[in-house]
Amino acid sequence: MRMRTITVLLLFAAAVLTFYGCGGGKEGAEKREKPPVVTGIAVEKVAAVTVPEGIEAVGTVKARNAAVIAARIPGTVTGVFAVEGDRVGRGKVLVTLEATESTAQAAAASASAEEARRGLEEARARKRLADATFERYHNLFREEAVTRQELDNRRADKDVADQGVARAEARVAAAREGARAAGAVAGYTRITAPLTGVVTAKQVERGMTVFPGTPLLTVEEEGNYRLEVAVPESLVAKAKVGATVRVAVDGAGAAASGRIAEVVPAADPASRTFTAKVDIAGKGLKSGMFGRVLLSTGEKKGILVPRGAVLERGALTSVWVVDGRNIARMRLVKPGAVQGDRVEILTGLTEGERVVTSGMEKVVEGAEVR
Repeated sequence: MRMRTITVLLLFAAAVLTFYGCGGGKEGAEKREKPPVVTGIAVEKVAAVTVPEGIEAVGTVKARNAAVIAARIPGTVTGVFAVEGDRVGRGKVLVTLEATESTAQAAAASASAEEARRGLEEARARKRLADATFERYHNLFREEAVTRQELDNRRADKDVADQGVARAEARVAAAREGARAAGAVAGYTRITAPLTGVVTAKQVERGMTVFPGTPLLTVEEEGNYRLEVAVPESLVAKAKVGATVRVAVDGAGAAASGRIAEVVPAADPASRTFTAKVDIAGKGLKSGMFGRVLLSTGEKKGILVPRGAVLERGALTSVWVVDGRNIARMRLVKPGAVQGDRVEILTGLTEGERVVTSGMEKVVEGAEVR
């Protein structure tokens, strides 16, 4: 009897718990399933459009005119007057050196030139004396006051004096050239900018000892850039000099067109690629930036979305897609070439779907978009 009573009570309690438990769970589930609502979101319907079809070649932005400034004589750096990022004009002094040996050589060469000049003056004086003496003996010989032997001796003296002047003139010319060269070498202690541009690298500090060929600074001309890309040998026929191509430089934040200025005729034996040099222009370009060139092979239908709609997290690329119930879902996609302010989506989207183009920071998975 007692066991029957306990059993009935347990069954009753279980029924009550089941009833209230189910009711409470249903209300909680309804609360949890109610999606958050986001507003102020811009949405765009995806449409298929005609886009250029091609293959991308990647490379690096480089300045068309750049100078690596190196030391031309050995010495100690006494001054450095520019750092990376400085804009310098042509002829501006960038580095000064102390070159004791070169300075001493210049002084010695100058002294030698002065000595040679004085030697020439002395030789010319001897020549004038020899000429006058010969002329006097020639007149005396006509009057039979001197012998022919004496006249011949004076003629020989005159010839020797002429040769002495010629040798002295040659020594002066050589000494002047030596002094000029030594002076030029001494002038290498003041190193100036060979062009107007911006300093992009500095490899020298005050107090350093440098030797001929030691790189000091690099100066690049601004606003005149080329994108050098590696073109596979199977596509080099598509890279024609003078052709206009689509260019995208991510660091500059824009895509534009460029012109193929040069294609190096020899392939890199390691990568089997040819280097194509594309002239580009635009704000924000800097040497070393990564860039892409689209080598067109035709046209196709493709899907383009605004660049701002594409999210990149590490190696993953995604967009927010709004479904038919206005619920936001994150979709992984595979991006293609950049077309102006838009990006081609190769896989992950179909025509007619809607993507979020602005206000992505408000969106969460499963949110209702109004």
